[in-house]
Amino acid sequence: MELTAVALMAALREYAEPGKVVHKHYPGGGEVLGVPMRSTFDTAKVFTGMQFREVERLLDEASYEGRLAGFCVLDFKARAKRTTDNERQTAYELYLRRHDAIDSWDMVDRAAPHVVGRYLLTRTRDPLFDLARTSDPLRRRTAITAPLYFARFGTPADLNDLFAIAELLLADKNPVVSKPVGIALKYAGVLDESALRTFLKKHEAAMQSPTLRYAREKLK
Repeated sequence: MELTAVALMAALREYAEPGKVVHKHYPGGGEVLGVPMRSTFDTAKVFTGMQFREVERLLDEASYEGRLAGFCVLDFKARAKRTTDNERQTAYELYLRRHDAIDSWDMVDRAAPHVVGRYLLTRTRDPLFDLARTSDPLRRRTAITAPLYFARFGTPADLNDLFAIAELLLADKNPVVSKPVGIALKYAGVLDESALRTFLKKHEAAMQSPTLRYAREKLK
């Protein structure tokens, strides 16, 4: 089997159920093929070994499922034990360079933690702060979703930037951003409950209701 964008798209179309699978959560303007989510994920996993140039061809696809599959491939590459540091860097750089291909929150949620967060765990987090200050809500979502990797695989010290980015986004009323801010805080609290309680004590009066609700979800 050829690990190409053309072959992956052909595989996706075999699973397409247009009119039956409509992806109501998708807010973008791309074509919707009607491929079930599980089929998209499973197909992308089969193509994990494809070259990055082929992944980028997927990110040029007009269809929602084609681009989602591209970000899934990046995610699977970043998770794979055999992936080299250079390949993780390439995946990270491709994600940021082609953020324009992201027009749905699930593309961010699928790839940002392992593709972006994992790469930045031991590096400067300045790129996340830059994303947090953009006018694009999906880029702001990447800024706060990538640090989920810090909360799961880092140390309490790695949460400093997560809390700082969350603070930058506390006034953000866009649900694409406010919900993941709360989710990031919730998982930061799993790693360091005391730090989360300190953060909430200082900021809860200024927090959006959904943000506060998610942040408190795992607190006793």
